[in-house]
Amino acid sequence: MTLALYRRYRPASLAEVIGQEHVTVPLARALDSDQVHHAYLFSGPRGCGKTSSARILARSLNCEQGPTSQPCGACASCVALVPNGPGSLDVIELDAATHGGVDQARELRERALFAPVSSRRKVYIIDESHELSREASDALLTIVEEPPAHLVFIFATTAADRMSATIRSRTHHFPFRLVPTGVLGAHLARICAAEGISVEPAALTLIARAAEGSVRDSLTLLGQLAAGAGPEGLRGESVAAQLDLTPAFVIEEVVDALGRADGPTLLRAVERVVEAGHDPRRFALDLLAHLRDLTVLAIVSDAEQASALVEAPADRIEGLREQALHLGLPRLSWLADTVSAGVSEIRGATAPRLLLELLAARLLVGVARIGDGTPTSLASGGSGRPAPTLVAQPPAAAVMSPAAPAPVAQPPAAAAPVAQSPAPTQGVPTTLTGITVVWDAILQALTRSRVAWLMFHAATPIGLADGTLTVGVPEANTLRAITDGRRQADLVRAIADVTGAELAVDVILLPAGASAPAGGEPDPDDATVEEITGAELIERELGAVRLASYDAESTTDRE
Repeated sequence: MTLALYRRYRPASLAEVIGQEHVTVPLARALDSDQVHHAYLFSGPRGCGKTSSARILARSLNCEQGPTSQPCGACASCVALVPNGPGSLDVIELDAATHGGVDQARELRERALFAPVSSRRKVYIIDESHELSREASDALLTIVEEPPAHLVFIFATTAADRMSATIRSRTHHFPFRLVPTGVLGAHLARICAAEGISVEPAALTLIARAAEGSVRDSLTLLGQLAAGAGPEGLRGESVAAQLDLTPAFVIEEVVDALGRADGPTLLRAVERVVEAGHDPRRFALDLLAHLRDLTVLAIVSDAEQASALVEAPADRIEGLREQALHLGLPRLSWLADTVSAGVSEIRGATAPRLLLELLAARLLVGVARIGDGTPTSLASGGSGRPAPTLVAQPPAAAVMSPAAPAPVAQPPAAAAPVAQSPAPTQGVPTTLTGITVVWDAILQALTRSRVAWLMFHAATPIGLADGTLTVGVPEANTLRAITDGRRQADLVRAIADVTGAELAVDVILLPAGASAPAGGEPDPDDATVEEITGAELIERELGAVRLASYDAESTTDRE
């Protein structure tokens, strides 16, 4: 049986721990100056070197030349505590997940009082220390606070905030961090060279990214992939397939199609991803990572700085830069924002493929509309999400003030003659009757903004004249909220999405009990409140029945 790579290449000194210089350098100085504390807390994500550093610290403390940051490797203690060595009776490792009870803590406390067998210090390494029960933490508190001179505690945990605050306050806390992808890739390259593994730089980048900053996870993946590699070694495409990552050429094809506004190519690429069995959300995340790299290259012009910020092989940087310059920073920023929102929508969806295809369509429409600014369909209260239309529209007219609607903007004189109201994209006549027929669809288009839908879901179209649609709402509070929040712009976009018509919107308050005129025609019985007074108003609004008339003058005469 072959020893796993993460065990074979476990660091033996603080200098060999990668990506944790903010921890290893202070520890090395403390060891060299013999100012070691009696209790340490190492916290951080899995696989970033907490337990390995604890073992190195114990080895450095018990070296015959120590305490030293560079163990000699020749004394009995160093040989016993070498990585994958036999171990020492004076260095005790415990897993708090299985030894976190109060009984085990009391037993540990009693044994810790005894002097070390053959070493300078007795070291207790308590892994997953957040699993210590409250009673166990209380039982250890006294000995952790005032231990014998020979005793050192090292707590390691992935959740320091779940540990007892009293224990934490008595330790020197060193937070470990995830290792940067570039540092991790260089480490993997050195191991591949030592192991004689042929590997492409692109493959190393994919492995480092998939490990998400964990050294142990990266070595586990490398060992898995190397075991199944053919004579050609590790290649980018095969590594991406085994890690269920989207191949780089597919991502680049998608971005190129967006840059050309090439819908068929874009949808074919999406279909190829889904048919290959890739997770749609994984594809969206990979696309988002690619757009991030392009955004960085669009911002940073210096090649050296760009190489440090973009985790890609040097031979791909120039190709990525060409894509970035072609799309431009405004488009890239908008694309990344939209894909990020799409990732959230796809998470846990029952039809992820459908959502991915709709996301592709939104990206296509947005890129077709955007120039040096933002798409006109995206002015939705700062949400940054595109309107769900599949037909590229000309830029919408500026949203009119609800207090004084202005006429719809006319096309430039040089453009081809166009009617004042654009022709509907779905064959909907731009009349009050036509708007009434598709009103439910317009309200459905508003659902991308829950606030706008809540304000307009009870609204009714009641008039259309001079390019302005008059909409009535039943409550004064709703009217005030719409006007104050300028939500007319949301309805303007929804109408344009469904009918293709660019209409201004004026919102008014419906009289109590009033409804929309049937078929959009005026109701001959619909008199204004000012014209109806007294008994007529009571009969109409309250449904009263007149029993008799009361004549004040005749009553006075009788008196």
